[in-house]
Amino acid sequence: MSVRTIYRDIDALAASGVPVYADRGAEGGYRLLDGYRVRLNGLSQNEAEALFLTGLPGPAAALGLDAAMIAAQNKLMAALPANLRADAGRMQERFHLDAPGWFGEAEEPKHLRTIAGAALRGTLIKIRYQSWRAEKQRRVAPLGLVLKGGGWYLAGQVDGSVRTYRVARVLDCTALDERFDRPADFDLAAYWQAATLRLEAEMHPNVAIVRLSPFGVKLLDALSQPYVRARTQIEDAADADGWRIARVPTGKTSWHAAAELLRLGPEAEVLEPADLREKMAELTQAMAARYRAARKA
Repeated sequence: MSVRTIYRDIDALAASGVPVYADRGAEGGYRLLDGYRVRLNGLSQNEAEALFLTGLPGPAAALGLDAAMIAAQNKLMAALPANLRADAGRMQERFHLDAPGWFGEAEEPKHLRTIAGAALRGTLIKIRYQSWRAEKQRRVAPLGLVLKGGGWYLAGQVDGSVRTYRVARVLDCTALDERFDRPADFDLAAYWQAATLRLEAEMHPNVAIVRLSPFGVKLLDALSQPYVRARTQIEDAADADGWRIARVPTGKTSWHAAAELLRLGPEAEVLEPADLREKMAELTQAMAARYRAARKA
């Protein structure tokens, strides 16, 4: 780097408002004014919070921060130097993040904004929640919200333990004035990753031995959930017709497992366990009888 380049860069910094100054002497040079920090002035609290949702207009709107997000983006864009402003504009024009999964509508939970507000304030909420088994009431410390596949999930602390609640199943929610102490070691991203892996394992605790046709192998890959797809083991060896043996993670009950494997139609044959094979035979026979009766009618 030449001396001329250094002088040019120093002049550019000074012109943009950065307080650099020359310090003469044997140990002199250019210095930054003590205590200087880069600041973006004019952001409101809502706009600062909405910065973390930049590029996610749908979730920002669900949280009531869509207008704040747009205002924050505009202020950020105005604060950038002209050359960087053009680059940022190109990024916005060429990349788009679509959070919800395919073939489903994004949820719009009724009480999402109330829960989000309590999470930001660090105050308790009282909820009436519809679980799989029963309706329950809880006083919850809302530690954080997660958006996954178009659905919102609450990581909430109840009686000292952290649990996951689907926000769409919250029937009523009351924001309380009582504050709670957030666990110092709680990391939302780490908690969610562990909770997701645990749930996927709990949903598929069993293994089925299945014969798959060549097309069945493709169907299994196309229709399976990522957890199942990643843990399915398919033997390399094939029989004379190209069928191969696979070990496929399945659901807790034979009903759950059969519902997943029936999607493969005649391209799969369950070999083990025996109760699942019997359930598959029972269901396919009942389906065949129903269709035969309908055809005769």
